Amino acid sequence: MNLQIQTEEFAACIGIDWGSETHFVSLSETATQEVERYQLEHKPEALAKWVSELQRRFPGRRVAVALEQSRGALIYALMRYQFLILYPVNPKALAKFREAFYVSGAKDDPIDSDLLLELVTLHRNRLRPWQPDDELTRTITLLVQYRRELVDTQTGLTNRLSDLLKLYFPQALEWAGDLATVQACDFLQRWPTLAKLQQSTAARLKQFYLAHGCRRPQLIEARLEQIPAAQPLTTDGAIITASVSMVQALIGQLRPLLTAIKQLDKQIAELFAEHDDHELFSSFPGAGAVFGPRLLAAFGADRSRFSSAPEMQQLSGIAPVIERSGKSCWIHRRFACPKFLRQSFHEYAGQSIRWSPWARAYYHRQRLRGNGHHAAIRSLAFRWIRIIYRCWQMRVPYSEASYQQALHRRSSPLAKLIVQKEC
Repeated sequence: MNLQIQTEEFAACIGIDWGSETHFVSLSETATQEVERYQLEHKPEALAKWVSELQRRFPGRRVAVALEQSRGALIYALMRYQFLILYPVNPKALAKFREAFYVSGAKDDPIDSDLLLELVTLHRNRLRPWQPDDELTRTITLLVQYRRELVDTQTGLTNRLSDLLKLYFPQALEWAGDLATVQACDFLQRWPTLAKLQQSTAARLKQFYLAHGCRRPQLIEARLEQIPAAQPLTTDGAIITASVSMVQALIGQLRPLLTAIKQLDKQIAELFAEHDDHELFSSFPGAGAVFGPRLLAAFGADRSRFSSAPEMQQLSGIAPVIERSGKSCWIHRRFACPKFLRQSFHEYAGQSIRWSPWARAYYHRQRLRGNGHHAAIRSLAFRWIRIIYRCWQMRVPYSEASYQQALHRRSSPLAKLIVQKEC
């Protein structure tokens, strides 16, 4: 965190409650302490004019701006002005602050702008000024987030497709292959029902599988034997006709989505290869083309952003929360956190089990202690964050051999488990 920004005297403090069309603004000039309230249109021209007026009013001075978002149209519009120091406020934090003064807790835009102004004026030391990474890092960060959104949409479509096929053509779930592939889309478009599939010749089916990269002769032969002998689940014309129409509609949405994800993967890989930290984040076991960029997006390029590994553990929601009241103590997972950030560490930790001997031993030890799968993965992610943070701060790629040697030097129980697994 930049201490100079935190302690300097601002010419004014501003709270902005963001709206899709209109923003409510509360401004307090430091010299007079008087609060001005007005509305601002969400138009590029209106925002540029407003910023120009602030520059003329407070020449050569900085202005603190609190707003209820860490990404979005407003913060992207204001981030290019160096004299504006932006303080993003978590919406849940603002909601709790609102409830402290207004019992109903009802959201009201003018009130929220006043509350944001109060936060940035009186509690600025508890807020973190927004300091954007370089353009390349921010581009990769946005791309991996957008990719995840597309993958989630893809998962939703394939789940609906699977449910439909179970109604009238369950054999297709095996014969078409993974539904999130071009092969499955081509299969269901050409043969949407069992009846149409059974009308096709064995030679044509074999050619289809070979053309889509299936090089397992035994699997192809088994399918060619199963298809002629298969029995339909239902012969109800209404169910089959309606389901086929819906299957074709879902395929129409799924096919361009697969292409878009593939294009994003290519773009992310190209940009990630250009980044200075490419070698560092690629060095972690199992990071690969997916998790390497996501780990980079999690930490960013600014080494001053986090002063310690626990900051990232808490921010990501991987660190547990301890609640105490009287003699009772409750430890549970953190609910209020950036979901994509938590997913990145959680999913990477799960992936690392396949590639890292110590991670695999650690996971099995957690399970033997009675922890469930996800609890064990979170505990492993907690440990990975410390390791990744250390490598990130030192700008040194990770070495599995070096880490295992360190475990042996410290006589860690994990070192013994690794030896037992290898034996």
